[in-house]
Amino acid sequence: MNEELKITSNKVVKILLIIAGWFFVSLGVIGIFLPVMPTTIFLIIAAACFARSSEKFYNWLITNKYLGKFIRNYREHRGMPLKAKIIAILMLNIAIGYSAIFAVTLLWVKILLFGIAIGVTIYLISLKTISSEAIKEDFQET
Repeated sequence: MNEELKITSNKVVKILLIIAGWFFVSLGVIGIFLPVMPTTIFLIIAAACFARSSEKFYNWLITNKYLGKFIRNYREHRGMPLKAKIIAILMLNIAIGYSAIFAVTLLWVKILLFGIAIGVTIYLISLKTISSEAIKEDFQET
């Protein structure tokens, strides 16, 4: 058994963790398409839930062709590729900027939205930038 996994023997806890894991996988997938929702953190939480409840689901998530890369990049490199950073920052600021300027009328909500955009942008910029070569090497090894 993988040493990262600490499967609980409590059946109720196991079921609740599996349900939570799939809930967070769903949020992570939604986050791929909605720029204001994070992806990686939800997938990391899902992996943690599965690591304590289901070796099968944990291995599926970590090795998944589309979702596994988010977790591996963050876990192994503690960062994001430059292209992903640029796309995330652009999409985030376009979506929040549009909402704040055209869709929201309350001043305090506009200020809140701009504050969120600034905070998330600073966080994304502060993450380590992973080189394309490191990512290619990782995928060739798997």
